[in-house]
Amino acid sequence: MKPLVRIVVFLGVVLIVACNHKSATVYPVERTCHDLEEIDSLMWKQPDSAFVMLLDFAASSKAHSLDVFNEHYCQLLISELLYKNYYEQSNREELLKAVDYFDSICCRGELNASAIVFLDARAHYINGVGYYETDSVVEACAEYLKALETMDSHFKETELKGTKAIFMFLTYNRLLSLFSSQFMLDPAISCGSQALVYCQKEPSLRKEIHNTYFNIGKQYDMKGEKDVASSYYGQAIKFLDTSTLIYRDAVSMKALCDYQMGLGAEQSLNTIKQTLSSAEGEEEKISRFVAIGAIFLEEGVYDSALYYFEPVYKYETATMVKIGIAENLRVVYDSTGNREKSDECIRFLIEHKSPEGEDNVMVSKLGEKFMVYVNQKHEKQAEEARKRSIKKTAGILIPIVYFIVLAIIVLVKRKDRKLLKHQEEAMEAEQHAHRMAQAAMAGRLKRKSQEVRDLKGQIRQDGLTLGNTAALSFVEEPVCCLILRRVIEGEFKSKVDYINYKDAALNKQQLLELRLAADHHFNQFTVRLKKAFPKLTNSDLDYCCLYLLGLTDADVAALMQRAYNTVIERNGKIRKILGSENPLPITLTDLAKNSLYVD
Repeated sequence: MKPLVRIVVFLGVVLIVACNHKSATVYPVERTCHDLEEIDSLMWKQPDSAFVMLLDFAASSKAHSLDVFNEHYCQLLISELLYKNYYEQSNREELLKAVDYFDSICCRGELNASAIVFLDARAHYINGVGYYETDSVVEACAEYLKALETMDSHFKETELKGTKAIFMFLTYNRLLSLFSSQFMLDPAISCGSQALVYCQKEPSLRKEIHNTYFNIGKQYDMKGEKDVASSYYGQAIKFLDTSTLIYRDAVSMKALCDYQMGLGAEQSLNTIKQTLSSAEGEEEKISRFVAIGAIFLEEGVYDSALYYFEPVYKYETATMVKIGIAENLRVVYDSTGNREKSDECIRFLIEHKSPEGEDNVMVSKLGEKFMVYVNQKHEKQAEEARKRSIKKTAGILIPIVYFIVLAIIVLVKRKDRKLLKHQEEAMEAEQHAHRMAQAAMAGRLKRKSQEVRDLKGQIRQDGLTLGNTAALSFVEEPVCCLILRRVIEGEFKSKVDYINYKDAALNKQQLLELRLAADHHFNQFTVRLKKAFPKLTNSDLDYCCLYLLGLTDADVAALMQRAYNTVIERNGKIRKILGSENPLPITLTDLAKNSLYVD
């Protein structure tokens, strides 16, 4: 059936173009064809029925007598309905002509100006779809942003309702998917948030709220902001039918996030296993296996992790998923001493390592285009706000300013010049005194700040004095110097939200370097710590290395980007596992010196 439909559409397109060929420089605009308007109106609610109507129209005699405007309008509808009915764009060349046409008349004010603008924005959007179908991601992004820019430039926010609100949602949603596929998480979250605004604003989009919450949650999940991700997953679950796949996905991913934030492994595993029991198809089962395996891996239960990871590695076809599983399996095999299997995973990872050069260039271009759009939008919003403010206050301020100016002129003329000079001198003296006071205060603040830094640095040094050269050389490691510098400069406070310190956050590579430094200077410190206390997770070991540096809970919260209360709970958990009532920096310092960790 699909090939037949494509043939009919293609013949209809050829017939329309052949019978309506006109000069590209002539743009007569008559009234919109009534049949095309009906098809357009139906398309937003029932795209399949609208597609049938378009096929009938293309085969009718009416298609032979369209003027230039309606010819391009028809080509736009063909592209939109092909996309909405899951067909590839077969009228690419004619669509590009329609884009140029609507661009050329967008600001001419002919016919209905707002209708022309909307058609122009739709033409750029569907042109972006065509680019995306051929993997031209940067070009697709540019067209989606051009569609948004066109709408932003010609419509007030209050006008974006009905089909226009649906269009804005669709465009932001496409950008969310595009940026997410390139792991550009902040732009993806920004677009997802905008899409959510239109979901909540337009009644016909309410059914999309749960998908949007879920997709935004996935971006925060990939960013490592598990608490925010869990919140969005929870919002998605509120709106979802419990029998659907996306509901089970949201429940499973929320349970994994909750575990990663400190919830007990048993509770999270039980939740994910419940969704596994309701899985429909192998693809969903594999997804659940990945989540369960991840928890077992983090808990150090390697035999169970293998039970869930190995089937995924064997049957999964998606390369990115398989790469992630291969990395996890390599950790398990290394930990269990299976060198042969570990080497097999390493070979797979080497073979499938993607070149980063082209991806980096693409991400850079996409990020640049998005920032240009965001800046232009902010400038437009600021300008509109400024105009509204001026308009609102002008009626009050102008009379007041007039009388004030008049009064000043009268007073100035009456003032004696000598008195005026005396006042000016007095004012200068007062300003000078004020500047001196400010300078003195600034000096005091600067000295106080330096005293706080010196004191904090001394505290760090005292906490690090392990009594041997290993401790001193450990502190001098580049990653340790980096961490201590951020602590000193940041002056982290427990009552300040950790989000405010996001610039000081440590990434995975830096945490790995810290762990390697600790192992190097303290005779495989983390390896032996894990062996002596098997209940410590890999994440716990990262915290131990930070506390070994003598950091406070507030410092750790800022560097690890976790809530202060969450870090306190993690501190208590580690002390309980280590069986110590002393502060962690002291306990870990003793363990680093203890002969238990000396070969």
